[in-house]
Parts: sequence; structure tokens; C-alpha cells
Amino acid sequence: MSQPQRVVLAKVGLDGHDRGIKVVARALRDAGMHVIYAGLWQTPEAVVRTVADEDADWLGLSLLSGAHMTLVPRVLELMKEAHLQHVGVIVGGIIPEADVPKLLEMGVAKTFGPGTSLDEILAFLQKPRERTP
Repeated sequence: MSQPQRVVLAKVGLDGHDRGIKVVARALRDAGMHVIYAGLWQTPEAVVRTVADEDADWLGLSLLSGAHMTLVPRVLELMKEAHLQHVGVIVGGIIPEADVPKLLEMGVAKTFGPGTSLDEILAFLQKPRERTP
């Protein structure tokens, strides 16, 4: 029997709206994943520390504030410095379509916008993926 996937979910920056990420957290938990919700107003440094401490398989960032092109690159940079490139990163929230290819090029595995079904998020996280050593 394999261990459940460990997923850290976090709100980075000053965004204070967390209803959506809590709904996602519950759906992932109900699907058998081990979910660690880091909470609101997290710094990139604190999020990366949580990912390392919790031995996460995935990091899910939720951003509604428009700061995704500042905060996500910083998180990815810190994850690389911490040798956590094997952890997949997904981003949800209000992400303009023009920014999605840029985020994917930086190393984000997938973005999920408003209206994405919970089944779609679960299906993505449950499919096998190649791991970076």
C-alpha cells in the first residue's frame, strides 16, 4: 500500500480570501491525500520551509491579489535553492491567461482558474508524473 500524497496548500502574500483553497483542501483530503494548509498571509520563505518540513509531494499556491508574477517566481527560486525541485507546484486563483505560459515555463506544473472543477484538480494530482532528481 502506497503512502498518500502530501500536499501543502498556502496563500502567499497579502491575499486574505481563502474560501476556495479551503474547499480544495477538503476535496483533496476526502480523496485520501494528506493535506497541510499553511494558511493566509504566508511569505515565500515560510511556504518553502513548510514544504521541506512536511516532505511534500505537491505545493498548491492560491493567489487572487495579482501578485502571482512576483510571488510565484520567488517561491520557485527558493525551492530550487532548497533542492526541492522534485516537488510539483500548482497555482490556482485569478491568473490572466497571458501569464499562464510564463508560469508554466518557470516550472509551475499546472494552473487552475476560477470555475475549475474539483474533479479536474484531483485528476491532475493523481496522475503519475516524472520526478526531477
